[in-house]
Amino acid sequence: MRWLTGWSTGTPRAGTPAHEALAAVAPIAARPLWTGPNPLWAVGDWRPEEIRLATLRPGAPATVSTGPTAPDPVEDTPATTRLAVLGHCGATDAELAAGLAAARGGAVRHLTAWPGSYTVVLRTGTRSTLLLADLVGAQPVFHTPWAGGTAYATAALPLADLVGAPLDTGHLAARLACPESPEALGTGTPYLGVQRVPPGHVLAIRGGRPYLDAYDASLGAEQPRDEAPAVRELTRALLESVRSRVRTTAPAPGPTGRARLGVDLSYGTASATVALLAAAVPLPPVPSAATAAPALAAGAGTAARTGAVKGSWARAADREPPAPEQLAAVTLGETEPPATLALAPDTPRLRHTVLDPGPDTLPYAGLRAAPQPGRLTDEPGPELVAAARAEARFGAGGTDHLTGYGARQVLDGHPARLADLIRAGRPRELLPPVAALAGADRAAAGVLAGALRTPLTVVRAAHRLSRIRYAEALDEAAARLAARHVPDGGGTAGHRSAADLAWCVPGPAARWLSDEALSSVALRLRLAARNSAPEEHPGAYRARHALYRQARSYRTLVHATEQPGQRLHAPFLDNQVVRAARLLPDDVRLQPGARHALLHAVLTGAGRTDLPPDWGRGPRPDRAAPARAGLRLAADGLAELFDAPLLAEAGLIDLPAVRAHLARSADPATPLSPAALAGLAELVSTELWLRRIRARRHGACWTGLPHPRLPALTP
Repeated sequence: MRWLTGWSTGTPRAGTPAHEALAAVAPIAARPLWTGPNPLWAVGDWRPEEIRLATLRPGAPATVSTGPTAPDPVEDTPATTRLAVLGHCGATDAELAAGLAAARGGAVRHLTAWPGSYTVVLRTGTRSTLLLADLVGAQPVFHTPWAGGTAYATAALPLADLVGAPLDTGHLAARLACPESPEALGTGTPYLGVQRVPPGHVLAIRGGRPYLDAYDASLGAEQPRDEAPAVRELTRALLESVRSRVRTTAPAPGPTGRARLGVDLSYGTASATVALLAAAVPLPPVPSAATAAPALAAGAGTAARTGAVKGSWARAADREPPAPEQLAAVTLGETEPPATLALAPDTPRLRHTVLDPGPDTLPYAGLRAAPQPGRLTDEPGPELVAAARAEARFGAGGTDHLTGYGARQVLDGHPARLADLIRAGRPRELLPPVAALAGADRAAAGVLAGALRTPLTVVRAAHRLSRIRYAEALDEAAARLAARHVPDGGGTAGHRSAADLAWCVPGPAARWLSDEALSSVALRLRLAARNSAPEEHPGAYRARHALYRQARSYRTLVHATEQPGQRLHAPFLDNQVVRAARLLPDDVRLQPGARHALLHAVLTGAGRTDLPPDWGRGPRPDRAAPARAGLRLAADGLAELFDAPLLAEAGLIDLPAVRAHLARSADPATPLSPAALAGLAELVSTELWLRRIRARRHGACWTGLPHPRLPALTP
């Protein structure tokens, strides 16, 4: 895990406990980026090109450095401004210097507009620090009170380790009950007292005190463009994000045995789009080591010498030019569409590898005999139960591996957006999406459900969501939770879409929570109902928080599966791609097959004009089949895991109901819906995470911490 950390305090007097703590405590194996009363460290396996620092002093131009350097020996003054950009950032040195100069006047939004995914830290003078969280939460920032000031980090676990924070079971209950509802989650974390900076916000620490403010002022106020200019902007942003990674990434030091670049073809058209864009980026030929040295020795404009016979020379035309660099395209056990759609028509630069989906790559693979230890992630997430499957994919990929994560949520046609069309006075535009839902239900449940029941149910729910008051909707959701009226995720597509047309929707694991846990979450919703309503329409609001949840899941996936020296990339979660996608009109998003059509248009705009018209619209494999198989193979291990679970010890789950459902799920004759599988994955992964947290050693992130204290579950 890579993370940044530091703190900002006042000026504690010498000899006080705060002064002693500041002098003794430091992160283990960290690189100091700057020192002084507001220090900053980079912890973990950061690459040199991922650490970029800019410094501006009065009367001198800004200086920009790349890679870890010794702390600046020149003492800072109140007029000194420092900028740290860590992660993958496509800005040039000149752009960093110009951005630092503009930020000196108070503007910070432009610091988030460069290609890539990165964290920005800005220090002004000696007592003011700003940290910018990205727009979706894939690069989050956390903070907590400490030593009379505020400590911050890009991971919550080190801060909990620093202050000895116990686990917050109320937050864990909210994550399981309403994972996409900020009214339930707030800005908390699984660690009591450690707070998350909301996406799109800046954490300002002045004199040791934290302040939050939104830097993306246009949130909720952007006017969507027409379809054509919006698609052009999306094409430009996505192509630039992919190009910056293909052209600027560097191989890890030493022989790794893997390609420099890799792409993932296991998730349909989104990952296929990223793969095709990456394969289209022109690269200069990479000469081998055997030919590079003679060429350099010969000098420019001189033929290279072979060295075979003294005095002999060889013309460049006589040697075979090096082939263009290939991308490792990885598919796990899928030889049917949509995975191979990316290769038809053929793309020579993609070296396709189909991995055998053996039993060791199924979800829950580590739980077949007994719970197995694994990587400790910053937060729990369902990705923990499928970590072995993801590790197999990424292990066969490149040192820099590009994925399509987040495309569904960034380009989504969230069902709640139907209510936005009604609020905008455009009810006729509901016809295509509702007709598509009716057609799917007609094929699955008969003519009556498809032709009559589905359209009425969905349109009625959309009208209700467009009219209901925000406070009333939260009170109603709280009442339903307290009464255990939680949907099971079954029914037809139309029924599930209608259930999703609400301000607050319970998660798939909510039906297995205890009465006490559901009541505590219901209380959070009732308290949130007293706050002012969001400025956004309900559909845009729900879609945005669904994207936040996906970004949290992606971050957990990176922590759980990223190989040493490897970097996983999700261009769809970049700030500039998210901003471009916001310009898409709602009616375009809600058209049947909209995401595939948008990605097809992006590829066409990027020059890939030979794709078939029906690209991405073929039959899709059952994504839930591996989870069903893994769950049944791991039945004995899951029974042992829930013999004395920590979730029950904390009062979070209805243990008899969970055990009964696990027993039924082991029966191959029992149908398991995607919602049931998702709920079980949430429960199992949270239990695994709690056990790993309890087993860890306190103080593993810091030196100089006093009085080791084990984290506990606090109701």
